[in-house]
Amino acid sequence: MSRPGLSPACVTLLVASLALAGCATAPTPLRGDYAPLTPADAASTAAIGASVRWGGTIAAVEPRRDSTCLQIVGRDLGSLARPRSDDSTTGRFLACRAGFYDPEVFAAGREVTVVGRIDGMETRLIGEYEYRHPRVAADVIYLWPPRQEVDPRWRDPWYHPYPYWYGPRRWWW
Repeated sequence: MSRPGLSPACVTLLVASLALAGCATAPTPLRGDYAPLTPADAASTAAIGASVRWGGTIAAVEPRRDSTCLQIVGRDLGSLARPRSDDSTTGRFLACRAGFYDPEVFAAGREVTVVGRIDGMETRLIGEYEYRHPRVAADVIYLWPPRQEVDPRWRDPWYHPYPYWYGPRRWWW
């Protein structure tokens, strides 16, 4: 008689699956439960005090005497809490944190994820348009490394550019 239970192959597969699942999580400072608000929602409802995790692309950096504020174009976050690289926006917001954040490092166009709480609203001009920004007192400002463009020939071993598969086959003659 055989004993009921998992075979060694199933146990190995289960352990490997759990190990790989642990690799696909947000960085430690970005983990947690946060209010399901977008910057646009917060600007219209004045949700002061809510804990949020927002991300996006830096539009401007303003170093002040004792803190630095980033103006960020909000984007939806992916499963790793990194902003998605698409053309949609969730609204703009300000993220302020004590200390100096160098504008050359935190440059316009870089991606960040911010964890903190909404501590107020600020109206600023974007061009000639008055825009109401939620202001986040940031506990964490996570600067993501630049995205790397990958040549598909090195990612997919079966990739072949157009002329070799579908073009004239003179090389056969």
